[in-house]
Amino acid sequence: MKDWWTSELYLDGQSTFHDSTLFTGFRFENRFRPLVREHWINPVLYFEFEDINGADKSLLEVVGHDIGSDAAEPNSIARAERKRELESKLILSSNFKGWNVSENFISEKNVAAGEPWEFGYAAGVSRPLRLAATPRPCVFCRENFVAGAEFYGGLGDTDTLTLRETSHYAAAILDWQMPSGVTLRLSPGWGLNDQSHRFLFRWGISYEVAQFGRQVRRLF
Repeated sequence: MKDWWTSELYLDGQSTFHDSTLFTGFRFENRFRPLVREHWINPVLYFEFEDINGADKSLLEVVGHDIGSDAAEPNSIARAERKRELESKLILSSNFKGWNVSENFISEKNVAAGEPWEFGYAAGVSRPLRLAATPRPCVFCRENFVAGAEFYGGLGDTDTLTLRETSHYAAAILDWQMPSGVTLRLSPGWGLNDQSHRFLFRWGISYEVAQFGRQVRRLF
């Protein structure tokens, strides 16, 4: 929307083998960058509202006392639970000699159920396979690939701040950023304790619309 403001709208759904496929709701995300120039630590403020049901199994982060067995409930039962959640993140990012290091502190509250605030964390490091760009645009150049690793998990809630009785993961990351604006991300992850899924494979495809706000204004 602006150089300092990124806005995203998601429509969520899921399909569970031997169960059903269903629409689970929507999420509206916003990121604000308070500092225009690059600094040693670059903060980003993240705010999200989501209106989903309990059958949504998107594992975007871990908060509170989330555990792997939460996803085992049948869709027909889980969809009856309503979640209207507010989520905020403090994202800190640093760049040093091509390396990017980021740390996220996450807080989330289900306002529909009056539940306590839940907390989580995520930390990662990444680097392009080559820093210098080639003179001509290309799809398979090494500078288009970013590799890294991340750790994420829950931190309990306002009643009990703890690393126990929640799940924690370590994951590898590979991003392929194509000149067309399409990005493909692959991330295999492994659970670090008994409350976690043993293995996760997350993948995503995204397309960035540059200066979306300006383009919308031109239409009107």
